[in-house]
Amino acid sequence: MENGNANQLARLLADVERKRKPKPRSATRIIVVSFIAVILAGTLLLMLPWATPNGITPLDALFTATSATCVTGLVVRDTYQGFTAFGQVVIIALIQIGGLGLVTLTSFFTLALRQRASFHSMRLASESINTSDVAQSRHLLMVVMKLAALFEGAGALLLMPVFVPRFGAQGVFVSIFIAISAFCNAGFDLLGTQTPYASLTEYAGNWYVQAIIMFLIIAGGLGFLVWHDLGEWRKRRKLTLHTKVVLFCTAILIVGGTMGFAFLEWSNPVTLGTMGAGDKIVNSMFQSVSARTAGFNTVDLAGMQTITKCMMCLLMFIGAAPGGTGGGIKVTTFSVILVTVASVVTGRDDAVLFHRRIDKKTVYRALAISMLSSLAVILATLFIFFNTSNVFDPLNSLFEAVSAFATVGLSVGVTANMEPLARFITIVTMFIGRVGPVSLAISLAASKHQDRFDVLPEGKISVG
Repeated sequence: MENGNANQLARLLADVERKRKPKPRSATRIIVVSFIAVILAGTLLLMLPWATPNGITPLDALFTATSATCVTGLVVRDTYQGFTAFGQVVIIALIQIGGLGLVTLTSFFTLALRQRASFHSMRLASESINTSDVAQSRHLLMVVMKLAALFEGAGALLLMPVFVPRFGAQGVFVSIFIAISAFCNAGFDLLGTQTPYASLTEYAGNWYVQAIIMFLIIAGGLGFLVWHDLGEWRKRRKLTLHTKVVLFCTAILIVGGTMGFAFLEWSNPVTLGTMGAGDKIVNSMFQSVSARTAGFNTVDLAGMQTITKCMMCLLMFIGAAPGGTGGGIKVTTFSVILVTVASVVTGRDDAVLFHRRIDKKTVYRALAISMLSSLAVILATLFIFFNTSNVFDPLNSLFEAVSAFATVGLSVGVTANMEPLARFITIVTMFIGRVGPVSLAISLAASKHQDRFDVLPEGKISVG
């Protein structure tokens, strides 16, 4: 009897001690808070008198800061005409921080200054670059920064022969700005010197510029884990399942999107109709690549066929790869959903990809991401439609909502006509899309977790 009382007292004291200990902060929550902090800081900087020629409202400043930090590209004012050089520097800094992640950058500089990073810091860094291997996070951080510097630097140098002759010395900054924006899949540009919101429409016949920007978009969208795996090819002579899925799906989506856009818009005089055959194919490929979360356009998207807008919505919603600068639900999530459906149809017990069984937790997470993302897009579409000019139909509202959630930045003209409530909802949608609906839900969930899990009886329910 005394032993029983002693054990009960020991358990009670252990419970009290456990409750007194401060719980470690969620890595996901810290990352979400870091994005909010960057957005708010960017908003304040853009509201400074010397950031814009004629001032800016707090809502427009918040919208621009969110779009830049979430590497979306939707704008309420042209980046060149609506902001001074200081404002443009703030925007590109937000794009760089948002594209790589504040946690990634701070962790890198901690290591670069030879300071010893704690295990908690490295766990945060691994979460930020979307890897579960904390032990390798130090090496991967270096890879991330080196790849970003390499691609952005090379892109800027390759673009200078085009933009320096046109803009003079300012062309150097324009080249750097667009290279960073393209690699981070942001879609911001400084090309509205004559026509605001022109994006790359003046370069619809310039294959050189389009090829460089497409490469930068794809390089950022593939994800750093894929580039690291490709770099290890010589040593291991094999690729991980993640890399195989990303490369295969990316190729399929680019080719399929190119063929679909070309087929649907070939004779449309507003988009591809007036171009030669070569320009039609190149521009179709550019829009297919850009729809995967980049936000640049070489044709008038508002003039696309209805079915083309639907196809573009699908490409935007799928997005790029995890661990990169792109958005969307990610190609890996889409692939897991497809093979899960295929496994049910064919009577398999497990989802299989490239002769590998997919863990049930991964399947559940993919389903949760897809459902929450769809819900976010539907709600955003309703708010945008009922709080925007009557000129736009539900499909255009859906296009803008998907573009915001997938952090793409492509627009059919709806953003400029949004009422304040619709703009605020778009801000929230961009933020949810950047941090991820599941990650945001986890960060908002209660911090208290059950220390034990009861084994519940199995219940039967009919579906289908």
